[in-house]
Amino acid sequence: MNKKKCLGCGALLQTSNPKEIGYIKDLHYDKAVICERCFRIKHYNEYQTVFKDNKEFVKMLKAINETKDLVILVIDVLNMPENLDFVKELLTNDILLVLTKRDLLPKSVSDEKLLAYIDNYHIKYVDKVLISSRKNYQLDLLLNKIMKYKHSKNVYVVGYTNAGKSTMINKYIYNYVKEIGMITTSMIPSTTIDNISVKINEELTLIDTPGILKEGSILYYVDYQIIKKILLEKEIKPKIYQIKTKQNIHIENILKVTCKESNILTFYVSNALVFYRTYGDMEEEIKLKRHILNVSDNSDIVIEDLGFIKVKKQAKIELYTLEGVKIFIRKALI
Repeated sequence: MNKKKCLGCGALLQTSNPKEIGYIKDLHYDKAVICERCFRIKHYNEYQTVFKDNKEFVKMLKAINETKDLVILVIDVLNMPENLDFVKELLTNDILLVLTKRDLLPKSVSDEKLLAYIDNYHIKYVDKVLISSRKNYQLDLLLNKIMKYKHSKNVYVVGYTNAGKSTMINKYIYNYVKEIGMITTSMIPSTTIDNISVKINEELTLIDTPGILKEGSILYYVDYQIIKKILLEKEIKPKIYQIKTKQNIHIENILKVTCKESNILTFYVSNALVFYRTYGDMEEEIKLKRHILNVSDNSDIVIEDLGFIKVKKQAKIELYTLEGVKIFIRKALI
């Protein structure tokens, strides 16, 4: 039996174990281009969890580093990570920074401001581009930069899970290739299992890599219905709360923010999430972990993969969310 990879996730196709990645029924093997898992994600939105850890990704990045090829580092502009230390520690390749999902942030926020913010990571890069794959925004500009900076025909696409790597490559397939299958994309983290090579033209092959895991992502701690709300792909309409007396701002049953002093809190999260406000102390139906945050003026409170809250004035904020979800404070993005 000739070995071949799933065009959707990159896993090696196999017929022996339905519980392992890359499984396809034996009678379908000769004609199959995607595995059963990718088929069910694509057609039924069903998802089979694949457990990995970042040791595999460290090994992958070290292998990429040995190639010296250009690396496209993809960052979700709405969910920028706390740091990019893995780049400093593991990659000496030339880096082309790509901020994705521009369409999710308000048009009133300038591209220049978003691109300037990336310099807070203090990593070396050859260039940077802000794009929207969904809106086809600046993809031609990005392609020109890729062709300018690449060292060989192979260019690696790297980033955290759900940063938009596969979606970006699929748009290039649609725009420039058309005759090959699309990479499987899903709102669930870790859809891509192994490297997938996509030939764009005779001079360029984009290599999609599995997403690096964010262990503190809220997406690992909520059910599928909430995930669908969190990752709704529409421009965010910020929710602004002018706080005058102690009050609690709730999002679904996954977050509560308590502010006791006069302030302005602006929430940048999906419009599909349900907000409500309460006053005074109250018991939570679902136990949430309490975080006491001393926040400087014009700072963001980031809830990993949910979004962020801009705090106008210096304050002591109580934030409650699900156990295991990462919270950090940064200089305001907007």
